[in-house]
Amino acid sequence: MLLAVLICSTALASHDEYEELHQPQPYKFGYEIKDHHGSQHRQEHGDGHGHVQGSYGYIDDKGTHREVHYVADHNGFRATVKTNEPGTENQNPAHIEFHSNAHHSLHHDEYHQHE
Repeated sequence: MLLAVLICSTALASHDEYEELHQPQPYKFGYEIKDHHGSQHRQEHGDGHGHVQGSYGYIDDKGTHREVHYVADHNGFRATVKTNEPGTENQNPAHIEFHSNAHHSLHHDEYHQHE
């Protein structure tokens, strides 16, 4: 019986140490890559208390770009997308703001040429 109590006590102590060592911590990371295809980037930081904020995006060699800024916290995930990608338009689906400056007539003409 004493052996069972010692094993349970050791297991509980190990669990407490694990919880203490693996609590959420503040963090920050990012990168940027540029080459002949364009560039891409990402940055993010979290406060260790459930609030995360960041952005990522790209620009291709033709100038098409997308930039996403986001927040995740106790209110859920929210993002804003800025782009000039063909076929996009300003909209706000699922609490995501989408801002587009794409030229719709150009995309429309290109699309119908392939039919």
